[in-house]
Amino acid sequence: MTPGNYDGRALINGKRVGAADGQLFDCISPVDGKVLTQVARCGAADVDAAVSAARAAFDDGRWSGMAPAQRKRVMIRFADLLLQHGDELAMTETLDMGKPVKYARGVDVNSAANCIRWYGEAVDKIYDEIAPTPRTALALITREPVGVVGVIVPWNYPMIMASWKIAPALAAGNSVVLKPSEKSPLTALRMADLALEAGIPEGVLNVVTGYGPEAGSPLALHMDVDCIAFTGSTRVGKQIHVMAGQSNLKRAWTELGGKSPNIVFADCPDLDKAVEAAVGSIFFNQGESCNAPSRLFVEASIKERFLEKALKLVPGYMPANPTLPTTVMGAVVDKIQMNTVLRYIESGKSEGAKLIAGGEQALLETGGCYVQPTIFDGVTPEMTIAREEIFGPVLSVLSFTDASDVVRQANASVYGLQAGVWTSDINKAHGVARALRAGTVHVNQYDEDDITVPFGGFKQSGVGRDKSLHAFDKYTETKTTWIRIDSPV
Repeated sequence: MTPGNYDGRALINGKRVGAADGQLFDCISPVDGKVLTQVARCGAADVDAAVSAARAAFDDGRWSGMAPAQRKRVMIRFADLLLQHGDELAMTETLDMGKPVKYARGVDVNSAANCIRWYGEAVDKIYDEIAPTPRTALALITREPVGVVGVIVPWNYPMIMASWKIAPALAAGNSVVLKPSEKSPLTALRMADLALEAGIPEGVLNVVTGYGPEAGSPLALHMDVDCIAFTGSTRVGKQIHVMAGQSNLKRAWTELGGKSPNIVFADCPDLDKAVEAAVGSIFFNQGESCNAPSRLFVEASIKERFLEKALKLVPGYMPANPTLPTTVMGAVVDKIQMNTVLRYIESGKSEGAKLIAGGEQALLETGGCYVQPTIFDGVTPEMTIAREEIFGPVLSVLSFTDASDVVRQANASVYGLQAGVWTSDINKAHGVARALRAGTVHVNQYDEDDITVPFGGFKQSGVGRDKSLHAFDKYTETKTTWIRIDSPV
């Protein structure tokens, strides 16, 4: 599919439709600053229509009443269609939000399809329970879908973030209204088309496009939405929780920001591997990852040698046109985010950090949004770049002298999403991992992952967990049915 051929209309009740008031907004590619297409700028009326369609679909049982084995077959067809259209989806993702096409195809498409397939395959293998009651009663504990699920996802991994939420919600029998980010709405719309083709009934998966205050807020405030699932900034996540309480006290599940510490001890078993992971993980996806290890703690005795190795890798991450198959770092999602990243870089300079790599906008002649891979040394915990989530290719390097010192520094954050520990000492690895306040702690690697493990954080990194069987807890109600038995044998 080429630019200009994208269908930017919303998908409500199985049909592509424009916004009720006819409003549109430009979908601009960060690759070259050109308009890809125009997208429906949905508002409260469109959210109402989508929620009504989702509610009707849920109530009449066209999906919620379907046998789990039947839902499984449809979800597997959905996953297969994502893979069949993988090249199209990958290039759409690349043009829409700037990530290298090699990763959009090899990571994002494959991960989204695997997620949808995994939850489809899981749903007919989850058993309900019978409580250990006296013989005079039979107590059944069953899971039921919550009803209508509102989903709001960010722009950094549009397909993956959508699949992490819609897959368990749909597999459990819910109806969904998905609101993708206005910065990257195109693959969500295409995925919804493919869901219909796979056999998910009309009204079960709806997509409303638009801005947060105009479409996201009405979804979070809607009195007929039973659950809202959100991934994005901590600032907006707090607002989501408030809106859930202001409306119908709907369940609110938020996966929010991070400022993840990556700790390298002097007894690291493979320093080259640790360097490659530290550099590769912060510059992957242009640094636009909530779990990016943006705070690198290196034990003082090896810091100079570590940074010498790291600086040799930086040229390999210089940004380039993300549509080229050899590119490993592409464009930041838009000019707003690019300027935010550049302001943080200036903040690091002004507060006394030592810029040792990058620090500038790149490829200005393209009209796109590119930032050089950037590393600051001499960072101290009170600096802005050590405290706030930058969401760009910027690494802050700090030093430490012992385990208790680095745990204290690492935990001195409002966030607690992920962390990394590099050491040959199994006792130190366990002790530090236990002491770190983070939802995931990586040991002697960073960001290895699987759909079978939960993803989420402590503190202001949000509540609830995506992925794994634990995700079903977010999208199901637990019901007790107590049956009196008057004449036991």
